Amino acid sequence: MLPFDDRDGWIWLDGRFVPWREAKLHVLTHALHYGSAVFEGERMYDGRIFALEEHTGRLFNSAQILDFEIPFSQQEINAASIETCRRNGHADCYVRPIAWRGSEQLSVSATATRIHVAIATWAWPKYFDASKLERGIRLTWAKYRRPPAEAAPTAAKAVGLYMICTIAKNAAERAGYDDALMLDCAGNVAESTGANIFFVRDGVLHTPTPDCFLDGITRRTVIRLARELGLQVVETRIRPEELPTFSECFLVGTAAEVTPVGEIGEYRFKPGDVTFPLIERYAALTRAHQTAAELATA
Repeated sequence: MLPFDDRDGWIWLDGRFVPWREAKLHVLTHALHYGSAVFEGERMYDGRIFALEEHTGRLFNSAQILDFEIPFSQQEINAASIETCRRNGHADCYVRPIAWRGSEQLSVSATATRIHVAIATWAWPKYFDASKLERGIRLTWAKYRRPPAEAAPTAAKAVGLYMICTIAKNAAERAGYDDALMLDCAGNVAESTGANIFFVRDGVLHTPTPDCFLDGITRRTVIRLARELGLQVVETRIRPEELPTFSECFLVGTAAEVTPVGEIGEYRFKPGDVTFPLIERYAALTRAHQTAAELATA
């Protein structure tokens, strides 16, 4: 695996392009010690960043939740994201904008810190092994639960909220699984370590209510595509003991796209007539082979 600090290319940093290897920050940066950073994960398909405006809007909202302001306009970030892809010669890639508090102050208080912004892009293969997608990936149970909205800024895509995700995914991979399913503080199904989750029962889609985790942009897109297909979508609380009543299961996210799940711990699912059409329609939408209106009438 090519290290992320030793690559050719360009990174947009605080309003200018710098050579990839020179995009550095100080070891006493506030974000490194206190998690004061927010980010986005985006994908460019065929030269177009999917849902760019929505992602940038969420980046700014996340910063506001973490009590800082990004020192650029949303239009400037959109333009910089596109130009970073172009400078790096990418038409299909992952796009990572991130904003963080700098090193002017190192304490819990951070009002004197400068806000930095960077955008990097790189080639992105399938998030999960493509050979597993026909039968679905394998999930185990995460050790930690998602915190409630009263205890953490769960509506923000903040770096600190992913600490337990890393722990859970590392443990899952060591045990031979692809990912882990996280519960909320009440023991309801929440999401995987980096994607929202859907289940199918009798042709109806069921997905957890996003009250302590991100209502993902891909999640909202898939709900819209499902309804355009005439599928009923139910947002509700799902107990782990309900899992045997579902026939299909899949994850959705910018990285995961629409990924079938074949196993969650002791429970089994078979990707089928709901999952595969949604995979195809999401791929068509992101690749701009069809517009959303055309998909609605297809």
